[in-house]
Amino acid sequence: MKIAVFSKSFSDEYTVYIQQIVKRLETKKAKLIFYEPFYQKINEVVVIKQEIRLFSTFKELTEQADILFSIGGDGTLLDTITLVRDSGIPILGINLGRMGFLSSISKDRIDMAVELLFNNRFKLDKRTLIHLDTTNNLFSDLNFGLNEVSIYRKAPQSMLKVQAYVNGEYLNSYWGDGLIVSTPTGSTAYSLSNGGPIVLPQSQNFVITAIATHNLTVRPVVIPDSSQIRLKVVGRVKEFLINLDSRSVNADSNTELIIEKENFSVNLIQLEDESYFTTIREKLMWGLDIRN
Repeated sequence: MKIAVFSKSFSDEYTVYIQQIVKRLETKKAKLIFYEPFYQKINEVVVIKQEIRLFSTFKELTEQADILFSIGGDGTLLDTITLVRDSGIPILGINLGRMGFLSSISKDRIDMAVELLFNNRFKLDKRTLIHLDTTNNLFSDLNFGLNEVSIYRKAPQSMLKVQAYVNGEYLNSYWGDGLIVSTPTGSTAYSLSNGGPIVLPQSQNFVITAIATHNLTVRPVVIPDSSQIRLKVVGRVKEFLINLDSRSVNADSNTELIIEKENFSVNLIQLEDESYFTTIREKLMWGLDIRN
């Protein structure tokens, strides 16, 4: 099995866990391919016994890997999406960060996770991506994300007015700090912190959630992911931010956003002993009650 190893950052406290992952995979005779910027950070502190193979682009990854290990937190896993793209390469998230909702394998379960993986005791959890087209093609060909598209005010003293249309029909004008359009995966991220609902991954929906709305009657809206959403910032504000997962660009009031479902999905590895409901109970403390 050919396994790519990806991470963004490194600190001394992670050395023992990265060494554990490498040793365990080498025991399983896996061929390892390292993300080059990450390898440059670990090559003097982590012992790797096999010949070193590196990747830094989509093409190099897809030519060499069967599976990708994302080592870090949820932000790290989100960054793997622009590397994996439409290749279908499955992603296993190992959490060395804080909550780790998407990167669900905790540090104390590394050995067990590798064992389950090599015994084929897992399934592929296909996750919908969101596709964004903007005036001037602001995100180039990396105009897709796993969690959400959001519009956010750039000037702290000014509210945004965002006009939203669904399939060409006027939905609402949102006054506030901004607006989020999330996938089911993203429903437990930024949208949730703004009062949006939890939507199961296979629900085939988008969630439209206002950010710090200035209208008490505005509530999140769930729509089919077959819909086309068009957003436009109007009024006095001339500049704002567009966020696509963890990537951000500046935009002006001439920018229009068209949001749809991406025509490909990504595969997250769900091990045999994992479930979505268990994850939201444990990671989000959903339903926690001291009487229990």
